[in-house]
Amino acid sequence: MFGILVSAANVALGFVLRSVIAKFFLYFALYFFVTDTISLLQSSHLLPTAVSLAGAFGSVGNDVWYFLDLCAFSYGAPLVVSAYVTRFIIRRLPIIG
Repeated sequence: MFGILVSAANVALGFVLRSVIAKFFLYFALYFFVTDTISLLQSSHLLPTAVSLAGAFGSVGNDVWYFLDLCAFSYGAPLVVSAYVTRFIIRRLPIIG
């Protein structure tokens, strides 16, 4: 009976050490890598900012802005852009995507 319990504990401990802890450290390192990379890209002005987007939409007339505001474009456009950037970054990670 004692041998069965030791064997079960050994299997459980092996599972925890091999899969749970190793993946925790791996994803922890990937999280910090991605957050530091994004902050570096934002500080070097390689990603679009609100100022550049405001200049791009500056020539849109009032009649078009009415329908854009009706469809909540000011909320949806940054949401879609950030979703595409996140998808691009996640697909470039060889472990995840």
